[in-house]
Amino acid sequence: MPTTPGPRTAAHDRGDSTRFPAAVDVALQDAGWHPGRWDIKQAEHWADTLRAHTSPAGHRHTVFPAAVEAWAEFGALHITGPGPGRHIAPAPFVLDPLHGLHLARTLGDLGRALETDVAPLGREELTAPDGATYGQAALAIDAEGRVYSLDHTGDWYLGPDIDTALGTLVLGSRPTRLAPDAAG
Repeated sequence: MPTTPGPRTAAHDRGDSTRFPAAVDVALQDAGWHPGRWDIKQAEHWADTLRAHTSPAGHRHTVFPAAVEAWAEFGALHITGPGPGRHIAPAPFVLDPLHGLHLARTLGDLGRALETDVAPLGREELTAPDGATYGQAALAIDAEGRVYSLDHTGDWYLGPDIDTALGTLVLGSRPTRLAPDAAG
């Protein structure tokens, strides 16, 4: 993924390398992330809550290492993009899988279409004039660590891993729409 010049951070000033483009690194740090962040206790709580939930129609969530690892490192972060975006306006998003608690069937359907397990990751948010926030799109991760966004217009591929997906969301890069035959 190409990098975009952005504000300098103390890490950049020291010459430290980062795994994210500068603007993504700043947005993540502004949200409370730092290298080495790892809240496995919270991630395990979310995993237990998702495993215990059954929809009224009997649908259940799957939980797997790629999801737990993403939740442990980035869970509970509220992230906002730094500007107008490369191709689209970046939407603020939160990484909290419980926003997808009631999407077991939807994520199961996507997983069957993609021939993999899919778990909730969080949601893109829309802020109303009164300050209330609403879910605009569900974020999901599959067993291989690939990340997706599901909204009223379709299902979107955000990247092959959480790092790329965070860059896509923060920088406002155009995601790839999943083909109708791939995502049902």
